[in-house]
Amino acid sequence: MARRKSVMQVLAEAYKAKQQAKAVELKRAQQREQAAAKVAEERRRRQRREASQAEAERTRLASAGQKHLDREQAAQAREVARIERELAKRQAERQRAAEQAKREQARAKREQQRQTRETRLLELNADAEDRTRQVQKRLAELQTVLTGRPKNLKRWQPYVEQALAEHGSQGVAEAVEEVLRGSPVPEGCRTSAGAAYLSESHQLLVEVELPQLQVVPSAAAYRVVAQRTEVVAQPRKEAETKKAYRVLVARLALRALDEVFSTTPPDLVTTVVFNGHVSAKDRATGRPVRPCLVSVVAQREQFEELVLDEPELDPQESLKYLGAVVSRHPYDLEAVPPVVEIDLSRYRITADVGAVAGLDSRPDLLQMDPYAFERLVRELFEAMGFETWRTQGSRDDGVDAVAVQRDPVGTTVFAIQAKRSKNAVPVETVRALAGVMHDKAASRGVLVTTSWFGKASADFAHRNGRMQLVDGRNLKALLKQYLNMDVLIGLPKTPPGWQPADIQ
Repeated sequence: MARRKSVMQVLAEAYKAKQQAKAVELKRAQQREQAAAKVAEERRRRQRREASQAEAERTRLASAGQKHLDREQAAQAREVARIERELAKRQAERQRAAEQAKREQARAKREQQRQTRETRLLELNADAEDRTRQVQKRLAELQTVLTGRPKNLKRWQPYVEQALAEHGSQGVAEAVEEVLRGSPVPEGCRTSAGAAYLSESHQLLVEVELPQLQVVPSAAAYRVVAQRTEVVAQPRKEAETKKAYRVLVARLALRALDEVFSTTPPDLVTTVVFNGHVSAKDRATGRPVRPCLVSVVAQREQFEELVLDEPELDPQESLKYLGAVVSRHPYDLEAVPPVVEIDLSRYRITADVGAVAGLDSRPDLLQMDPYAFERLVRELFEAMGFETWRTQGSRDDGVDAVAVQRDPVGTTVFAIQAKRSKNAVPVETVRALAGVMHDKAASRGVLVTTSWFGKASADFAHRNGRMQLVDGRNLKALLKQYLNMDVLIGLPKTPPGWQPADIQ
């Protein structure tokens, strides 16, 4: 029989079995754990795989989405770019259209401005031509003052005779004034006229208002300055304007004389005393002045010798022929002493009627204003070829004028003194002129007088060697030679050694 196992063996076996069971159980637990771990690992791998797949899917989806988004954004960008291109194209087209319109407007504006400028220039050219024609017309009017005078004035003679019969001398004067004031002279050439009739001496006293220098156009023509788009005057040469004015004054004087003689019957008027004045303002003082520019006592018989319609007639020479006193510088308002002062307000002259009846038309040097005498002496020296100018009044240190004579050798300065006197010039006056010559460094001295010089004066001048004395009779001869001016010297007695013809 089997040997009975001991408790220890049983216990050992039980313990061993238990340990084996524990080991088996532990192994099983380990296996289970390993299996669980393997499952868990498998699960984790699966999860990682799934996560990886999910990530990959997400990545794929994200990539696909990004690609889709990129495609959409690219499409949108392309669309935006297309729209922008369209907009830019439209904007460029609008801008080109605007620029084209602007260019068209500018071109149209330039064309309009060009047309306007051309039209304006045409208007200005027409205006310039019109102004030039007006100037030429005005000059033609002034040049035909004599040739364009009325030709039928003799029809007034019966009217003048009737006026004398009905109203006396006043009627004759009024009839002549009506003719003079109504005469169709160029505008502005005769602003007023007056007359007085002296039946006892058959003389008519006439005073006419002459125009100022401005009556002659200062412009020779007009032209257009295109750059400034305006019409400008081409000024006439000052010398031409002055010459035209001098001739116009002479023409107006002759025309007035012709109208008076033509209007009046020869048996009523044999002599016309004419004074031509001009009303102006003295440029030095600003005060009104009325200088006499022309004065003449014209005899009908002598006047009728003039052929006023002759184109070659020189009006200035005609006045000289009539013995007129004419200003040499009328444009400067340089007055001449009237041969006879006329007071038309009383219809008489300042001298009495008897004196007028026997009037000599020649001016008397002793009756001249001192300044007029000085001016006459200057005009004489100018006619002799000198350049002259007046000294400054009371500050002239005894010199009335300075004359300069120029020649190829050099220039000679003359100190001129004019003495209007009835008595012999004292030697002190001659010595004083010598002192002034020395003080003024004048080369020569000339003393001109209406009277005569004594022996002491002549000897002093001879010793000085640089002085020349011109007495009244020599002055009278020089005036006749160089100015064609016949004058009187109303000395109370004939100077020693002179003949009556020397002063008459």
